[in-house]
Amino acid sequence: MKKTFLILSLVLLAGCADILGTTGSSVADSSSTRSRMHSCMLTEAQSRLQAGTLFASPITTTAKDLASTCMKKLALESMGISEQSQSDAANIITQLKNVAG
Repeated sequence: MKKTFLILSLVLLAGCADILGTTGSSVADSSSTRSRMHSCMLTEAQSRLQAGTLFASPITTTAKDLASTCMKKLALESMGISEQSQSDAANIITQLKNVAG
């Protein structure tokens, strides 16, 4: 399972790098993407550490979840869906909950 996830992750990252290369993007864009991914995972890990959930599961499970969470976040950002939009959605849900309750 670990090997499958690692291979799948590497294939996905390599595929993203190839797509960036064929669209005329520079190597700087690729390293920027890696930097953003690293920053996201670091931030997510720190948040989980502060919440006390970082070590709740085995390291490989947590690492897989961190990588998956950040891939989703970066994909949403690239589609123009920012964290602000997610925050706005949470506020709408909270307001509806208060009205209903």
